[in-house]
Amino acid sequence: MEPLNVPNLTVSGCRGRQARLREVLTERKLDVALIGDRRHVYYFTGFWCRPLYNPLVLIERNGGTTISVPFAGEHEIAADKVFTYESNRFCTLVDDQWSAALDCLRPDLSSSQRLGGDGVIPFTLGPMAACEDLRPAIWTLRRTKDEDELALLRCAVAATERAYRAAFDALRPGITEVELFAVIQGAMAEAVGEFIGEIGNDFQICSPGGPPRRRAGQAGEIAVLDLSIVLRGYNSDLCRSFVVGRQPSEPQLAAWRQIEQTIAALEAKCRPGMRCQQLFDLAAEMLDGFRGWKFGHHLGHGIGLCPHEAPRLNPNWDDTLEIGDVFTMEPGLYGKELRAGMRIEQNYALTNSGLIRLSEFPSSLA
Repeated sequence: MEPLNVPNLTVSGCRGRQARLREVLTERKLDVALIGDRRHVYYFTGFWCRPLYNPLVLIERNGGTTISVPFAGEHEIAADKVFTYESNRFCTLVDDQWSAALDCLRPDLSSSQRLGGDGVIPFTLGPMAACEDLRPAIWTLRRTKDEDELALLRCAVAATERAYRAAFDALRPGITEVELFAVIQGAMAEAVGEFIGEIGNDFQICSPGGPPRRRAGQAGEIAVLDLSIVLRGYNSDLCRSFVVGRQPSEPQLAAWRQIEQTIAALEAKCRPGMRCQQLFDLAAEMLDGFRGWKFGHHLGHGIGLCPHEAPRLNPNWDDTLEIGDVFTMEPGLYGKELRAGMRIEQNYALTNSGLIRLSEFPSSLA
């Protein structure tokens, strides 16, 4: 199978996000924003690097954007000035990446009186370390996904679905969860050809979920595979449930049909202004107690630069769906008779044209 073409965030998209951050700076009468969270550096400039490094971005309210990076990236950076800091000496990393990156920005920082930041401020900043926390504002900006972000999320979803195809083909009686985990990880890496971050939460067979064990799957058990890929900071999050041996029982088929009906009912309700609590209540009404089985977790959540973000389809929050949301819905049913349960998780984008399902891989048990 051909590798996926991984898109990068676009310069125009990053410039648009910078402009929205400048509006925040204007409202708060801040001179500059110092951005140090590696994900936010990418979000605002398109520069991506591994966690070994600490690039920094300075976005001026009435000026330009300056970035301090450890090396020249392969993609165009949305910045007016680009400095390369000394991240290594003869291939050995320097200890204090923060200071090295910050030294390039000090001249531009020296005239700033009021500073905002995203919570990752170097100790070496000195007296300016007291600055306004911009994280809540950035979290709000991040919720509405731009087209370049959506393209990257679509690619992450596609890579995750490649892993489901490989897992489905490999899932036979006797395979261990660790062996299945290796198949999944290999398929993801082959699909994108770069670092993929953590690859999900649940890899167990005959269990609601958990890390892989050296336990062999038996015919008739269900493998609940809750997988994700972190692609340049952006998270997919899908779940499929497969029967080992591909011969589902009558209770398993009944549970699957009820989950599928629940998904259809939920999709019909998703629109701007819909309270997420109402979606959760609908899922709980249709699932919890069905034939004595349980639905005992959240219904879903937003995805983006965090694996869980707004909107949260969870009774502990009171979020409302908005245009630009990218989120999951993951109804499930669990009980001993089901060996041990199942969950189906889809990814969605709520657009001006309506609800779009981003995930295409079949949700069937076998």
